[in-house]
Amino acid sequence: MTALLAARFDEHEQEAWLRALRAELPGERIVTTAAEGPAPDIDIAIVANPPAGALQGLPGLRLIQSLWAGVDRLLADTTVPHGVPIARMVDPAMNAAMAETALWAVLSLHRGYFRYAALQREAHWSPHGQQRADEATVAVLGLGEMGRATALRLAAQGYRVHGWSTRPARLEGVSTHAGEASLQNVLAAADIVVNLLPLTPLTRDLFRAETFERMKPASRLVNLARGAHVVEADLLAALDSGRLQHAVLDVFRSEPLPAEHPFWRHPRVTVLPHAAAQTDPRSAARVAAANVRAARAGTAIAHLVDRHRGY
Repeated sequence: MTALLAARFDEHEQEAWLRALRAELPGERIVTTAAEGPAPDIDIAIVANPPAGALQGLPGLRLIQSLWAGVDRLLADTTVPHGVPIARMVDPAMNAAMAETALWAVLSLHRGYFRYAALQREAHWSPHGQQRADEATVAVLGLGEMGRATALRLAAQGYRVHGWSTRPARLEGVSTHAGEASLQNVLAAADIVVNLLPLTPLTRDLFRAETFERMKPASRLVNLARGAHVVEADLLAALDSGRLQHAVLDVFRSEPLPAEHPFWRHPRVTVLPHAAAQTDPRSAARVAAANVRAARAGTAIAHLVDRHRGY
Protein backbone atom coordinates (compact mmCIF):
# COMPACT_ATOMS: atom_id res chain seq x y z
CA MET A 1 0.00 0.00 0.00
CA THR A 2 1.02 3.63 -0.53
CA ALA A 3 0.69 6.96 1.29
CA LEU A 4 0.11 10.17 -0.65
CA LEU A 5 1.55 13.46 0.61
CA ALA A 6 -0.78 16.11 -0.84
CA ALA A 7 0.05 19.65 0.19
CA ARG A 8 0.71 23.18 -0.96
CA PHE A 9 4.41 23.08 -0.07
CA ASP A 10 7.32 24.67 -1.84
CA GLU A 11 10.15 22.34 -2.85
CA HIS A 12 12.12 22.91 0.37
CA GLU A 13 9.10 22.30 2.64
CA GLN A 14 8.09 19.18 0.74
CA GLU A 15 11.54 17.70 1.05
CA ALA A 16 11.64 18.41 4.79
CA TRP A 17 8.29 16.67 5.29
CA LEU A 18 9.25 13.69 3.15
CA ARG A 19 12.47 13.22 5.16
CA ALA A 20 10.59 13.42 8.46
CA LEU A 21 7.77 11.10 7.39
CA ARG A 22 10.12 8.52 5.87
CA ALA A 23 12.22 8.55 9.03
CA GLU A 24 9.10 7.76 11.10
CA LEU A 25 7.69 5.29 8.57
CA PRO A 26 10.65 3.26 7.31
CA GLY A 27 9.65 1.02 4.47
CA GLU A 28 6.47 3.00 3.75
CA ARG A 29 6.03 4.06 0.13
CA ILE A 30 5.22 7.79 0.12
CA VAL A 31 4.41 9.60 -3.12
CA THR A 32 3.61 13.25 -3.79
CA THR A 33 1.16 12.85 -6.70
CA ALA A 34 -1.48 10.26 -7.45
CA ALA A 35 0.25 9.74 -10.80
CA GLU A 36 3.07 8.01 -8.91
CA GLY A 37 0.38 5.59 -7.56
CA PRO A 38 -1.10 3.59 -9.04
CA ALA A 39 -4.23 5.18 -7.59
CA PRO A 40 -5.83 1.94 -6.26
CA ASP A 41 -2.75 1.37 -4.07
CA ILE A 42 -3.04 4.75 -2.29
CA ASP A 43 -4.88 4.10 0.96
CA ILE A 44 -3.54 6.94 3.16
CA ALA A 45 -3.48 10.67 2.34
CA ILE A 46 -1.29 12.94 4.47
CA VAL A 47 -2.42 16.46 3.66
CA ALA A 48 -1.82 20.16 4.28
CA ASN A 49 -4.36 22.29 2.40
CA PRO A 50 -4.23 19.95 -0.61
CA PRO A 51 -5.13 21.34 -4.03
CA ALA A 52 -8.81 20.84 -4.92
CA GLY A 53 -9.33 17.43 -6.46
CA ALA A 54 -6.05 15.98 -5.17
CA LEU A 55 -7.89 13.22 -3.27
CA GLN A 56 -10.34 12.26 -6.00
CA GLY A 57 -10.06 8.98 -7.88
CA LEU A 58 -8.51 7.08 -4.95
CA PRO A 59 -10.88 4.13 -4.39
CA GLY A 60 -8.75 2.54 -1.66
CA LEU A 61 -8.46 5.67 0.50
CA ARG A 62 -9.23 4.89 4.16
CA LEU A 63 -7.63 7.75 6.11
CA ILE A 64 -6.94 11.44 5.55
CA GLN A 65 -4.36 12.67 8.06
CA SER A 66 -4.08 16.46 8.26
CA LEU A 67 -0.73 18.01 9.11
CA TRP A 68 -2.51 21.17 10.32
CA ALA A 69 -4.46 21.59 13.55
CA GLY A 70 -7.32 23.39 11.79
CA VAL A 71 -9.39 21.43 9.28
CA ASP A 72 -11.92 24.08 8.22
CA ARG A 73 -10.40 24.48 4.75
CA LEU A 74 -10.25 20.73 4.28
CA LEU A 75 -13.91 20.34 5.25
CA ALA A 76 -14.90 23.18 2.92
CA ASP A 77 -13.34 21.38 -0.07
CA THR A 78 -16.23 19.59 -1.77
CA THR A 79 -13.80 17.35 -3.66
CA VAL A 80 -12.60 15.64 -0.46
CA PRO A 81 -14.27 12.18 -0.25
CA HIS A 82 -17.07 12.34 2.31
CA GLY A 83 -16.89 8.77 3.52
CA VAL A 84 -13.21 8.78 4.47
CA PRO A 85 -12.24 9.53 8.10
CA ILE A 86 -10.18 12.67 8.70
CA ALA A 87 -7.72 13.02 11.58
CA ARG A 88 -6.47 16.44 12.64
CA MET A 89 -2.99 17.21 13.87
CA VAL A 90 -2.62 17.31 17.64
CA ASP A 91 1.06 17.77 18.38
CA PRO A 92 2.23 18.44 21.97
CA ALA A 93 5.09 20.57 20.64
CA MET A 94 2.62 22.70 18.69
CA ASN A 95 0.38 23.05 21.75
CA ALA A 96 3.36 24.26 23.78
CA ALA A 97 4.30 26.77 21.09
CA MET A 98 0.77 28.17 21.04
CA ALA A 99 0.74 28.50 24.82
CA GLU A 100 4.07 30.36 24.66
CA THR A 101 2.74 32.83 22.10
CA ALA A 102 -0.44 33.40 24.09
CA LEU A 103 1.58 33.98 27.27
CA TRP A 104 3.82 36.49 25.45
CA ALA A 105 0.79 38.35 24.09
CA VAL A 106 -1.01 38.42 27.44
CA LEU A 107 2.12 39.55 29.31
CA SER A 108 2.78 42.25 26.72
CA LEU A 109 -0.78 43.55 26.96
CA HIS A 110 -1.14 43.34 30.72
CA ARG A 111 2.27 44.94 31.40
CA GLY A 112 1.91 47.57 28.68
CA TYR A 113 4.93 46.48 26.67
CA PHE A 114 3.37 47.43 23.33
CA ARG A 115 2.94 50.97 24.68
CA TYR A 116 6.60 50.99 25.71
CA ALA A 117 7.55 49.94 22.16
CA ALA A 118 5.62 52.93 20.81
CA LEU A 119 7.28 55.25 23.33
CA GLN A 120 10.70 53.96 22.28
CA ARG A 121 10.03 55.05 18.70
CA GLU A 122 9.35 58.54 20.09
CA ALA A 123 12.40 58.44 22.39
CA HIS A 124 9.98 59.15 25.24
CA TRP A 125 10.72 57.89 28.77
CA SER A 126 7.45 57.35 30.62
CA PRO A 127 7.14 54.41 33.05
CA HIS A 128 3.61 53.48 34.05
CA GLY A 129 2.18 51.58 36.98
CA GLN A 130 2.64 47.83 37.20
CA GLN A 131 -0.38 45.55 37.58
CA ARG A 132 0.03 42.12 39.14
CA ALA A 133 -0.93 39.03 37.15
CA ASP A 134 -3.54 38.03 39.72
CA GLU A 135 -5.26 41.36 39.14
CA ALA A 136 -5.88 40.58 35.46
CA THR A 137 -8.65 38.31 34.18
CA VAL A 138 -7.96 36.39 30.96
CA ALA A 139 -10.61 34.49 29.00
CA VAL A 140 -9.47 31.61 26.80
CA LEU A 141 -12.15 30.73 24.24
CA GLY A 142 -11.83 27.16 23.05
CA LEU A 143 -10.63 24.37 25.32
CA GLY A 144 -9.32 21.92 22.79
CA GLU A 145 -5.74 20.72 23.07
CA MET A 146 -4.23 24.14 22.35
CA GLY A 147 -6.77 25.99 24.45
CA ARG A 148 -6.21 23.72 27.44
CA ALA A 149 -2.43 24.08 27.20
CA THR A 150 -2.81 27.86 26.95
CA ALA A 151 -5.27 28.18 29.84
CA LEU A 152 -3.04 26.09 32.11
CA ARG A 153 0.08 28.07 31.14
CA LEU A 154 -1.65 31.38 31.90
CA ALA A 155 -3.02 30.08 35.20
CA ALA A 156 0.47 28.92 36.19
CA GLN A 157 1.68 32.48 35.53
CA GLY A 158 -0.81 33.70 38.12
CA TYR A 159 -3.59 35.10 35.94
CA ARG A 160 -7.25 34.65 36.79
CA VAL A 161 -8.22 32.45 33.88
CA HIS A 162 -11.72 31.73 32.60
CA GLY A 163 -11.97 29.01 29.98
CA TRP A 164 -14.99 28.80 27.69
CA SER A 165 -16.05 26.00 25.38
CA THR A 166 -19.22 24.74 23.76
CA ARG A 167 -19.13 21.57 25.87
CA PRO A 168 -18.30 21.31 29.61
CA ALA A 169 -14.63 20.89 30.50
CA ARG A 170 -12.65 20.83 33.73
CA LEU A 171 -9.15 22.25 34.20
CA GLU A 172 -7.15 22.56 37.40
CA GLY A 173 -6.82 26.21 38.40
CA VAL A 174 -9.12 27.45 35.62
CA SER A 175 -12.73 28.60 35.99
CA THR A 176 -14.50 26.82 33.15
CA HIS A 177 -17.76 27.73 31.45
CA ALA A 178 -19.75 26.09 28.68
CA GLY A 179 -22.57 26.95 26.33
CA GLU A 180 -23.67 30.03 24.49
CA ALA A 181 -25.55 31.47 27.48
CA SER A 182 -22.35 31.79 29.54
CA LEU A 183 -20.26 33.41 26.83
CA GLN A 184 -21.57 36.92 27.45
CA ASN A 185 -20.57 36.80 31.12
CA VAL A 186 -17.10 35.49 30.26
CA LEU A 187 -16.53 38.27 27.73
CA ALA A 188 -17.81 40.95 30.08
CA ALA A 189 -15.42 39.88 32.86
CA ALA A 190 -12.21 39.55 30.84
CA ASP A 191 -9.47 42.15 30.58
CA ILE A 192 -7.90 40.08 27.80
CA VAL A 193 -9.67 37.59 25.50
CA VAL A 194 -7.59 34.89 23.80
CA ASN A 195 -9.41 33.20 20.91
CA LEU A 196 -8.49 29.59 20.15
CA LEU A 197 -11.85 28.37 18.89
CA PRO A 198 -12.18 26.15 15.83
CA LEU A 199 -13.76 27.84 12.82
CA THR A 200 -17.29 26.52 12.38
CA PRO A 201 -20.55 28.04 11.11
CA LEU A 202 -21.33 28.93 14.75
CA THR A 203 -18.02 30.70 15.42
CA ARG A 204 -17.50 32.45 12.06
CA ASP A 205 -17.77 36.26 12.54
CA LEU A 206 -18.00 35.74 16.31
CA PHE A 207 -16.02 38.92 16.95
CA ARG A 208 -18.27 41.57 15.45
CA ALA A 209 -19.75 44.87 16.64
CA GLU A 210 -22.32 43.17 18.86
CA THR A 211 -19.64 41.07 20.56
CA PHE A 212 -17.30 44.00 21.09
CA GLU A 213 -20.13 45.82 22.85
CA ARG A 214 -20.44 42.91 25.26
CA MET A 215 -16.74 42.88 26.08
CA LYS A 216 -15.30 44.76 29.02
CA PRO A 217 -14.54 48.41 28.10
CA ALA A 218 -10.88 48.90 27.07
CA SER A 219 -10.30 45.13 27.01
CA ARG A 220 -7.89 43.50 24.56
CA LEU A 221 -8.25 40.75 21.97
CA VAL A 222 -5.69 38.11 21.02
CA ASN A 223 -6.79 36.13 17.95
CA LEU A 224 -4.62 33.07 17.33
CA ALA A 225 -7.30 30.88 15.72
CA ARG A 226 -8.71 31.91 12.31
CA GLY A 227 -9.08 35.24 10.55
CA ALA A 228 -12.73 34.56 9.73
CA HIS A 229 -13.57 34.69 13.43
CA VAL A 230 -13.20 38.49 13.24
CA VAL A 231 -15.19 41.05 11.25
CA GLU A 232 -12.24 43.28 10.50
CA ALA A 233 -14.15 46.52 9.91
CA ASP A 234 -15.96 46.08 13.23
CA LEU A 235 -12.68 45.46 15.04
CA LEU A 236 -11.15 48.61 13.57
CA ALA A 237 -14.21 50.60 14.64
CA ALA A 238 -14.00 49.20 18.18
CA LEU A 239 -10.31 50.10 18.39
CA ASP A 240 -10.83 53.60 16.99
CA SER A 241 -13.66 54.30 19.44
CA GLY A 242 -11.62 53.05 22.41
CA ARG A 243 -14.08 50.25 23.11
CA LEU A 244 -11.13 47.90 22.68
CA GLN A 245 -7.67 48.97 23.74
CA HIS A 246 -5.49 46.70 21.59
CA ALA A 247 -5.58 43.63 19.35
CA VAL A 248 -2.86 41.05 18.75
CA LEU A 249 -3.66 39.27 15.49
CA ASP A 250 -1.88 36.23 14.07
CA VAL A 251 -4.51 35.25 11.49
CA PHE A 252 -6.43 37.16 8.83
CA ARG A 253 -9.15 36.72 6.24
CA SER A 254 -6.59 37.29 3.50
CA GLU A 255 -3.09 35.90 3.93
CA PRO A 256 -0.46 37.15 3.47
CA LEU A 257 -2.00 40.33 4.87
CA PRO A 258 -2.10 42.85 1.99
CA ALA A 259 0.41 45.69 2.31
CA GLU A 260 -2.35 48.28 2.13
CA HIS A 261 -4.38 46.77 4.97
CA PRO A 262 -4.95 49.24 7.85
CA PHE A 263 -3.93 46.64 10.45
CA TRP A 264 -0.27 47.13 9.45
CA ARG A 265 -0.20 50.76 10.52
CA HIS A 266 -2.85 50.91 13.23
CA PRO A 267 -1.31 52.03 16.55
CA ARG A 268 -3.49 49.60 18.51
CA VAL A 269 -2.85 46.51 16.44
CA THR A 270 0.07 44.08 16.64
CA VAL A 271 0.44 41.86 13.56
CA LEU A 272 2.03 38.40 13.50
CA PRO A 273 2.46 36.53 10.16
CA HIS A 274 0.46 33.40 11.12
CA ALA A 275 3.43 32.26 13.18
CA ALA A 276 1.97 31.66 16.65
CA ALA A 277 2.41 27.87 16.47
CA GLN A 278 3.92 26.48 13.32
CA THR A 279 3.78 22.78 12.54
CA ASP A 280 7.23 21.24 13.06
CA PRO A 281 7.87 18.25 10.77
CA ARG A 282 10.13 16.65 13.39
CA SER A 283 7.35 16.22 15.95
CA ALA A 284 4.26 16.27 13.71
CA ALA A 285 5.59 13.46 11.50
CA ARG A 286 5.71 11.26 14.59
CA VAL A 287 2.03 12.00 15.32
CA ALA A 288 1.00 11.37 11.71
CA ALA A 289 3.01 8.15 11.56
CA ALA A 290 1.25 6.77 14.64
CA ASN A 291 -2.11 7.20 12.90
CA VAL A 292 -0.82 5.68 9.68
CA ARG A 293 0.31 2.61 11.62
CA ALA A 294 -3.05 2.47 13.40
CA ALA A 295 -4.91 2.59 10.09
CA ARG A 296 -2.74 -0.19 8.72
CA ALA A 297 -3.33 -2.32 11.84
CA GLY A 298 -7.05 -1.59 12.05
CA THR A 299 -6.75 -0.07 15.53
CA ALA A 300 -8.16 3.20 16.89
CA ILE A 301 -7.13 6.38 15.07
CA ALA A 302 -6.44 9.40 17.27
CA HIS A 303 -8.09 12.82 16.93
CA LEU A 304 -10.72 11.96 14.35
CA VAL A 305 -12.73 14.92 13.07
CA ASP A 306 -16.48 15.17 13.63
CA ARG A 307 -17.58 16.55 10.28
CA HIS A 308 -20.88 17.80 11.72
CA ARG A 309 -19.14 19.81 14.46
CA GLY A 310 -16.43 21.01 12.08
CA TYR A 311 -13.43 19.88 14.17
